[in-house]
Amino acid sequence: EVQLVESGGGSVQAGGSLRLSCAVSGDTYSSYSLGWFRQAPGKEREGVAAIDSSGRSTVYAGSVKGRFTISRDNAKNTLYLQMNSLKPEDTAMYYCAATRGGSWFRVRPDEYAYWGQGTQVTVSS
Repeated sequence: EVQLVESGGGSVQAGGSLRLSCAVSGDTYSSYSLGWFRQAPGKEREGVAAIDSSGRSTVYAGSVKGRFTISRDNAKNTLYLQMNSLKPEDTAMYYCAATRGGSWFRVRPDEYAYWGQGTQVTVSS
């Protein structure tokens, strides 16, 4: 089993930046692709970005492309999401997740088997 714990959420003004972290532990012998998802109240969970096990391939939702950067440090077993130029519509609970599946790039919740508890991001205007 793999465990994931997010951190780094908080409240910022529009245009500000935050860096989210996700510590991965447990079964790290196998390769996992990792993703970031978010869910606002009353809305479905949506994919934000994902990265393959090597860290060489990434995908982004169109709404965050150019503003967010996903990365991973495999030596530290940590996933990151650098969020710049934040907008009020970015307000949501952010979750990191892991998958061994081949469709990680679709960044769909049903493709990811392991989830963190979430960290809240609030962007005010």
